[in-house]
Amino acid sequence: MLENVVLDKYERPIISLRITITNRCNVNCLYCHHDGMVRSRDEMTADELYTICKVAKKIGVRKIRLSGGEPLLKKDIVRIVEKIASLDFEDISMTTNGILLERYAEDLKEAGLDRVNVSLDTLDKDTYEFITKKDYLEDAKKGILKAVEVGLYPVKINMVIMKDINQNEIKEMFKFCKKNNIVLQLIELIESENCDEDKFSKEYHYNLDSIENEIADIADDMYERKFMQGRKKYYINGGEIEVVKPVDNAKFCSKCSRLRITPDGKIKPCLLRNDNLVELISHVRNGESEEQIEEIFIKGINQREPFNL
Repeated sequence: MLENVVLDKYERPIISLRITITNRCNVNCLYCHHDGMVRSRDEMTADELYTICKVAKKIGVRKIRLSGGEPLLKKDIVRIVEKIASLDFEDISMTTNGILLERYAEDLKEAGLDRVNVSLDTLDKDTYEFITKKDYLEDAKKGILKAVEVGLYPVKINMVIMKDINQNEIKEMFKFCKKNNIVLQLIELIESENCDEDKFSKEYHYNLDSIENEIADIADDMYERKFMQGRKKYYINGGEIEVVKPVDNAKFCSKCSRLRITPDGKIKPCLLRNDNLVELISHVRNGESEEQIEEIFIKGINQREPFNL
């Protein structure tokens, strides 16, 4: 039973906070929306991120994930991790594309980072360049292996599956992950409701149901996570695959325990919505008390609603 955790009005506990600390990036992936670009000088500072995380800890958040854009583009990223780690969360993780990870992995581990998820959709050089518009595949692979070496465990690879691009590369990616003691996460591309605005998602969306059924048939064991949208983890001959299907809205939302902070400092109560954001960073910059900032968090939590309502 969770104690000292805030529940939203649908009795979902808020135990995880994902903070987009920059939306700058060193690749240009096909499926990235680049929402709400924020100038680097306007990004949240290490001290501001510390204050946000300190208040989040007070309301029961136990896990912090730092993401981007590419978070390793923040010049003070090690200091950011160090300050957040001083708050003694159960878990501090980061999502990165891995390109700069070889350089930073050891320092991040020493600063208090527990683990990393690396976005890598292919091991094929040509496909990588098609997806990212860059030639950084070998840098990303070196970063991944360095993360394994220094113990940022478990290292996970996030592989977004796209029709006619990489859906036939899953076996090769799983082989790479199993060999290097890495968890593979297969992620279903979110299909936009407005396909006139997002023709890419309509053209390349690939439903993961058939792939998951194949995985389930050969798995030695399966575990369904209690939180994190009820994701299923499959264990196959010493390897591990997790399937993330955000388009399964009812189940995804019903077991969501995560709140998000946008790069411009707003609370994003729901992953699949942008119409209920709550301004946060201006309250921090105005020097408001932790109690006042906590009230802003509670306001954001009270905005949470299942997608299908």
